[in-house]
Amino acid sequence: MPTKMKFADLDYVEEGAANSQRVAILEKPYSLKIVRAAIPEPADNELRIKIKYVGICGSDLEAYRGIRKPEFISFPARLGHEVGGVIDKVGKNVKGLHVGQKVTCRYVWGAYAEYIVCKPFNVQVMPDDFDLLDISLIEILPGVIHAAELSQCDSGRTVLITGQGVSGLMLTQVLSLYSPKALVVTDLKDRNLELAKKYGATHTYKIPSPDTPTMDVVGKDFPDGFDIVIPCLLEGNSVWDALLCARTGGKIVMYGGIGTCNEPFDFFKMHRQRAEILSTEPKRDIDMYRFFKEGISLVRDGLVNTSEYIDKIYPLSQIQEAFEERDDKTKDSIHIVIDVEK
Repeated sequence: MPTKMKFADLDYVEEGAANSQRVAILEKPYSLKIVRAAIPEPADNELRIKIKYVGICGSDLEAYRGIRKPEFISFPARLGHEVGGVIDKVGKNVKGLHVGQKVTCRYVWGAYAEYIVCKPFNVQVMPDDFDLLDISLIEILPGVIHAAELSQCDSGRTVLITGQGVSGLMLTQVLSLYSPKALVVTDLKDRNLELAKKYGATHTYKIPSPDTPTMDVVGKDFPDGFDIVIPCLLEGNSVWDALLCARTGGKIVMYGGIGTCNEPFDFFKMHRQRAEILSTEPKRDIDMYRFFKEGISLVRDGLVNTSEYIDKIYPLSQIQEAFEERDDKTKDSIHIVIDVEK
C-alpha cells in the first residue's frame, strides 16, 4: 500500500498509486512542483469538478512572487481559480446539478489539479456548446460587472482604465456598454491597446514605462482628470497613480492595486480632493450569484469576448515554465492557460 503523507489540505501518495491525481503546489516563491495526491471525495453537500483548463490570474502571480502577506497565503500553497471543467461526481444532497455539466467556478483555490471539490454556490453551469477554454475566463466577470456598477457610469462621465491585461480588456468591453462620454485606456503594449480600441475604448495611450505617471501621458488631453478611474494593474502604486488622475470629487474603483505599495498613500490629498475609493469585491453572496449569471449572458450574447487574448496553453507538467513566462514583462502574451489533462 502506498505511503501517505499529510501536506497542506492534501493526502499525498506515492507515484503510481491508484485513485490519485496530479496537483501543483507552490513550495516557495518562484518554485512550483507537481506532486501526486488522492482524488478527493465530495461530501453529501458537495460536488467534484474534473478540471480541464485553469488560467493564470494576477492574484496567482502575486502569490508566486511571494509578495502576498501571510494572512492571505503561506507556504506551501495551492493556486489556481479560473476554472473550466465538468462536474464529475455529485453528493447525495445536491439537487439540480448533475454529472457531465460544464461549469466555471468562483471562490475556489487549488485548481491547478485534476480534481477539486466545492459547494454548489461555487459553480455556475455553462451552456453545452461553450468551449471549456473560453469558460475558464468567465470567473473574472462578476468582479468586472460589480466594478462597472460601482462606477455609476453614464453618458456624461469620463472614464480612465489603467492597464489592459485580461481584466482591463474585460472592463473596457463591459464599460463601453455604459456609453461613457470618454472611455480612456492605457497600457505598455501596442497589441493590448489595439484590442481595447476594438472593444470600445475612445482613447488609447501607450505608457512609456511602468514608472511613468499616467497624467504625464494623458494630462494634455484631459487636464482636469477623470470622473471615474479604475486601476487594472497589479501594483499597489497604481492606486496612488489613480488618485492623481481623478478629478476633484472623482471616484476610484479599485479593481487592481492588489500588490505591494512602494510609497505612502497621501490620505490628506484624497481628503482635499474629495475623492471616493471603492472596493470591487461584492459584499453579499447573492450579488456574486447575480453577477455570475449576468456575466455568462454577456458572453453568450456575444457582448464580451473571453477567448481572443488567450495566447498560450501550457500542460500542467510545465506549470513552472508557464508562470515564468507570465512573470516576464518583456513577453507579449496577454493570458496563459494551464491544461491540467496534459
